[in-house]
Amino acid sequence: MNSRNDQLFEQSQKVIPGGVNSPVRAFRSVGGTPRFFSKGVGSRVWDADGKSYLDYVGSWGPLILGHADADVVRAVQETAALGLSFGAPTELELVMAEKLVSMLPSLEKLRLVSSGTEATMSAIRLARGYTGRSTLIKFEGCYHGHADSLLVKAGSGLLTFGQPSSAGVPADCSGHTLVLDYNDLSQVNRVFAEKGNEIACVIVEAVAGNMNLVKPKAGFLEALRENCTKHGAVLIFDEVMTGFRAGRGCVQGLYGITPDLTTLGKVIGGGLPVGAFGGRAEIMDQLAPLGPVYQAGTLSGNPVAVAAGLKTLDKISVPGFFEALTAKTKRLVDGFTRAATDAGVNACADSVGGMFGLYFRATPPTTYAEVMASDKDSFNRFFHLMLLEGIYLAPSAFEAGFVSAAHTDADIDETLAAAARCFEKTSA
Repeated sequence: MNSRNDQLFEQSQKVIPGGVNSPVRAFRSVGGTPRFFSKGVGSRVWDADGKSYLDYVGSWGPLILGHADADVVRAVQETAALGLSFGAPTELELVMAEKLVSMLPSLEKLRLVSSGTEATMSAIRLARGYTGRSTLIKFEGCYHGHADSLLVKAGSGLLTFGQPSSAGVPADCSGHTLVLDYNDLSQVNRVFAEKGNEIACVIVEAVAGNMNLVKPKAGFLEALRENCTKHGAVLIFDEVMTGFRAGRGCVQGLYGITPDLTTLGKVIGGGLPVGAFGGRAEIMDQLAPLGPVYQAGTLSGNPVAVAAGLKTLDKISVPGFFEALTAKTKRLVDGFTRAATDAGVNACADSVGGMFGLYFRATPPTTYAEVMASDKDSFNRFFHLMLLEGIYLAPSAFEAGFVSAAHTDADIDETLAAAARCFEKTSA
């Protein structure tokens, strides 16, 4: 008899394209039936069949405190009782803005939105309006939401403009987007040397998380900062995923690089939909109603979502929080690498703060090409073996994973014991 997950997926495909409301959820990359979750508490989730899993997806990052944190839930309940939305200013929006400005020195002013996609597309429009230029630089393998100008893959060669990577995106929408190789300093320098006066902005995942976890090489972020400063372009750090995940000061704090604009999401919503973009006041003041760059959102700064985010930010600001989370995540990835080596499997893992990457290759990748050359079939086998063990990893070889404060030492031990068994079976 089909499981409840199978039944729900079959029904969903009749009324929702692909049966899911975001593509990676469909398990197309790994095969099989996606799990429909009905409950989450702490480090665990339960599916529609009642099976429990240790969760290393965490709603793709925002649940840094774990599922249904009691303080966050209480903040949501108390705020919801006073009204769900106003479409007008609230004091909570101000408190959130002041909190973010105090936590991230690069933010002088910011604006709240409802998603990471809104944050990145707004930041790019603002950069273009501020500079009076059109050309955008992004990097292969970095994902910045599904706005038309960002759904672009590399062109046929260096210094050619990108091509749409999605149907429905007109070629002229991507005609102002240059796509370079992540971590290639020489490309960055060459493009700026030849087109510097045309470039409005560079947007980058300072630590990539959407082609699995990929760290910047020494000098890469510095080269972006230096070139943008020299040529008058705006440097945008997309920290929607890494913001307050990689560390208290985000990636920019870890590497000591100050972007002109930063986009945030995930953690600042504490599990509810919130995003933000902000940076230098002279740039932010180009936004309406002060300036000519239009951006708006009826639900921006929604009080219930902001309440969840504020409580989350308060709790992760406790001294020692990120040191403990980083150490816990490193123990997990060191254990993954050791278990793979012991089983004779060509795999390894790496981490930044509370994010991690698991790679079926000898060393952590530094480029999109290296990510794509990983052994995807071995990952898929390992993923399903771990699922049977009650360990829920991201259902794709090209996605980062996340550890929460709710994961205990016993959870990590359980995960690594399961991984050892699964690596052995993967190698068989």
